[in-house]
Amino acid sequence: METRIAQLRYKEVISVADGCRFGYVGDMEIDLDSGQVRALVVPGRKRLFGLLGREADRYIPWSSVRRFGEDIILVDQAASD
Repeated sequence: METRIAQLRYKEVISVADGCRFGYVGDMEIDLDSGQVRALVVPGRKRLFGLLGREADRYIPWSSVRRFGEDIILVDQAASD
């Protein structure tokens, strides 16, 4: 399967460890020197409808990504990490 970086925004990140849904990909961290993807960034959830800001963004290391599907990305990371 081929995918573009822009299409990652429409994929939900789910943990294979406990089934927790982290949210949708918001950004990627890329090492510009080597051209390798370092991490997927999932924006933090809104607190009290966004009035109290957001939780911290979740950085999921590329080494934790297990599988890409049509509409999900499975990662090997527990919700408490």
